[in-house]
Amino acid sequence: MIELKKITKTYRSSDIETHALRDINLVVGEGEFLAIMGPSGSGKSTLMHVMGFLDKASSGSYFFEGDDVTDKSEEGLAELRNIKIGFVFQAFNLLSRTRVIDNVVLPLIYANVPKAEQYVRAKEVLEKVGLTHRINHYSNQLSGGEKQRVALARALINNPRVIFADEPTGNLDSKSGQAIMELLQELNEQGRTIILVTHETFAAESAKRVIKLTDGVVVDDSLVTNRKITKRDGYSK
Repeated sequence: MIELKKITKTYRSSDIETHALRDINLVVGEGEFLAIMGPSGSGKSTLMHVMGFLDKASSGSYFFEGDDVTDKSEEGLAELRNIKIGFVFQAFNLLSRTRVIDNVVLPLIYANVPKAEQYVRAKEVLEKVGLTHRINHYSNQLSGGEKQRVALARALINNPRVIFADEPTGNLDSKSGQAIMELLQELNEQGRTIILVTHETFAAESAKRVIKLTDGVVVDDSLVTNRKITKRDGYSK
């Protein structure tokens, strides 16, 4: 589904260069559950932003579903992002004085889906995440775990091929965090590709594969078997 070839990302400010990603080679198959780990500043969020069409690499090639999207226009990437990808962020990114259901339908508004269909689909995804009883509440009336479930419902509304979750348990207590990870596992078991950025070991153990970054370089690529991480063949530093 995703193939990165020698991806680099360099930020320039005045005379200073910051190398966020260095020659990343990575293949993610359809239906994988991949966790990206690494210390602060290792490049894990930058990698997610490049893979999720939120940012462009400085060099290298990116293939998505077999198509070369390296030089695709910003408009083309935005269209792919809206159709193919769902995002869940640590900060939830909800409109606080807006009803739960209205937060969830936002991607459909941008996709020009008819209003009647918007609310039917929103109710369906809210049922999937167990929040039908909160449909007409405002998001600032919800707990952290409920807010993240709303964010997950919003990520699902366009039936995306890939869900990117950036530290989705970072603002949650352990019980709520576990519930979110179980939802992501369930979605993966249904065939959805999940790419998780996390610094939390318990969250990474929910994945089937873990890559670790240090200074913008992939230093480890391992499969997770029964919550025991085993080294994946073929990774290179």
